[in-house]
Amino acid sequence: MFRATPESPRMFESDFLDLFSRVPAWVVPVMYVPVVTGFVVHAVGWSGVSLPLVAAQFVAGWIVWSLMEYWLHRTVFHWIPAASWGEAFHFYLHGVHHKWFEDKLRLVMPPAVSIGVAVVVYSLLTMTASALAPVVSPTWIEGFFAGIAMGYMVYDCTHYYIHHFKPKTRIGLALRAHHNKHHHNPKFKDKKFGVSSTIWDHVFGTYE
Repeated sequence: MFRATPESPRMFESDFLDLFSRVPAWVVPVMYVPVVTGFVVHAVGWSGVSLPLVAAQFVAGWIVWSLMEYWLHRTVFHWIPAASWGEAFHFYLHGVHHKWFEDKLRLVMPPAVSIGVAVVVYSLLTMTASALAPVVSPTWIEGFFAGIAMGYMVYDCTHYYIHHFKPKTRIGLALRAHHNKHHHNPKFKDKKFGVSSTIWDHVFGTYE
């Protein structure tokens, strides 16, 4: 279905593995719009949380995602373990995107990875909610998780957009310039980690 091209070179010798190394960007909203909608509807319709409270939880979750986005990019995606497999680990995790930054099919997070991260995050939220249950109703996790999922979806879609389209708005142009410096200017290789927002680069001194 997705064959190797000059813009999307072969990554694995195995045709099967190489096929699944490519993910079209539309997969992200197709997967996560129902997730976000489902959690919000469940919070309001079944758990009985008021819409303003769900909105506040949603915004809080989105803010937390923005910090996760920054932290993952800075510490995990750019981590090269001091081991024989370190370079390969980094390449398959994130280095491939820096090497083939025009590859439209190797930009968004593969579903298996994003689902794995989502399961871990939701499990941590559930454990936190259980610990806080004596004083706080656990229903907060639905709106909060919906905000995190929305933040992730916007991140991956923004990432694709600033790589493969020409933004017209001031914010879009600023995000594209910010991200292009991270990719193409060696001075900013370890700077400018935010993609959907530059807030945490300002907070942690990696904006310049």
